Amino acid sequence: MSVSNATAVINLDIEGPRISRHLYGHFAEHLGRCIYGGFWVGEDSPIPNEGGIRLDVVQALRALDIPNLRWPGGCFADEYHWRDGIGPREQRPSMVNTHWGNVEENNHFGTHEFMALCELLGAEPYISGNVGSGTVREMSEWVEYLTRDGDSPMVRLRKANGREEPWRVKFWGIGNETWGCGGNMRAEYSADLARQYATYCRDHGDNKLYRIASGASDDDYKWTETLMQQISCFGCEATPKNFFQGLSVHYYTLAGPWEAKGSATVFDTADHYRTMVAARRLDRILTGHSTVMDVYDPGRTVGLVLDEWGTWWDVEPGTNPGFLFQQNTLRDALVASTHFDIFHRHAARLYMANIAQTVNVLQAMLLTDGDSLVLTPTYHVFEMNKGHQDATSLTVHLRGDTPRRTVGDTELETLSTSASVKDGAVLISLSNLDAEEPAEVTLDLRGRSVGEPSARILTADRLQDHNTPGTPDTVTPRPFDALKATDQGLTLTLPPHSFVTLSAPLV
Repeated sequence: MSVSNATAVINLDIEGPRISRHLYGHFAEHLGRCIYGGFWVGEDSPIPNEGGIRLDVVQALRALDIPNLRWPGGCFADEYHWRDGIGPREQRPSMVNTHWGNVEENNHFGTHEFMALCELLGAEPYISGNVGSGTVREMSEWVEYLTRDGDSPMVRLRKANGREEPWRVKFWGIGNETWGCGGNMRAEYSADLARQYATYCRDHGDNKLYRIASGASDDDYKWTETLMQQISCFGCEATPKNFFQGLSVHYYTLAGPWEAKGSATVFDTADHYRTMVAARRLDRILTGHSTVMDVYDPGRTVGLVLDEWGTWWDVEPGTNPGFLFQQNTLRDALVASTHFDIFHRHAARLYMANIAQTVNVLQAMLLTDGDSLVLTPTYHVFEMNKGHQDATSLTVHLRGDTPRRTVGDTELETLSTSASVKDGAVLISLSNLDAEEPAEVTLDLRGRSVGEPSARILTADRLQDHNTPGTPDTVTPRPFDALKATDQGLTLTLPPHSFVTLSAPLV
């Protein structure tokens, strides 16, 4: 067994951009069992709940310091009409979810229920408006219903439905995937609609909106440029027009082609490495979008929002193909840990990111089955990394024998890392993506001294390992004591396919 030797140089006294806590955001769509059976069980359920909201789910997510939750979609957002989801539940009309399983929904989980959920979570709401099949007036009135005080038709309607005071709702998505399920639009048409809808999404009182225009898929940099042209000019120093404050991009990690994405749990080492190559490709994609935005917004006043990301596998055998239920293994956790390192490097432009999705769908945090709840390996990455939220980023310089694997015609760096400082402590995250070989890493810590470090590790015997109701702790964090003090700082050996977080006080 060979061991690579790499040195990570970290200048503890040279601080970079702040890592927005919103990079640790989440996404809940009316899709499969994410809402119904996930967040929402109804007030008559024997599962402990508050107003129909499942409390074990709330408790688990609060432990992550969840910063925001995006709702109601996704593709569902552009067929959702918010007025159908308010008022007495027994009087709400049902609807057909044509995007996801063609199932009928009773609209029992609507605006008031979502806002109650966010209050229980301590999370900021992020609402995606209906541009694909809705109207400007519909979205404008939704903003008014939620955020306006005083007296107006929408205020009176909200009060009639039991809510006297307005809510604070900062984040609003202007459509979703308008290039696809949100209307199959051209970039130019979508950009015009973004200006129009943003105009009528008003700031009411002191509730200032952060409007997020529906942006590109993957590396469609032309779409991003078309949006930026609506608010600024090429290479000029003018302050961008204030139509929208952010624009989105979506990127999913796949090991194979869309029509044959592969199994979440049955895969080999070659599949794992292809997945890691795809995960690391996000760095180049964010760099491309950021570069385009820099030309039109050199002051970086407009945020880039990765409001859908994660792994996407074939659904578990025997489940509804429209419900997108997949298991979650150590491989998925390493995709998440690698993504967070990338997010931290792009903290100057990237303002928010939302994993798809929170419960029972795609790369979920939580899996529910009746009254049981399972924390996935990905959940544990969020928990181990939560100290990076609103911390100040530190640049990590890798030198020496940086471990690599040749994957097809690509060189895959198998060591991923990032670091930050907050509240007088440093937090360093390290991932060894190599499926077979350990990696010895020297942390060359400069500029300040550190006190006694502590560390945790997330790994398992196999990359395919995952948690189930019967075996909930197969992949769970454990103390990691294999640290050695050196003249430079610290040395540690990362086992194959492992994720480690190390924290130490600054002295």
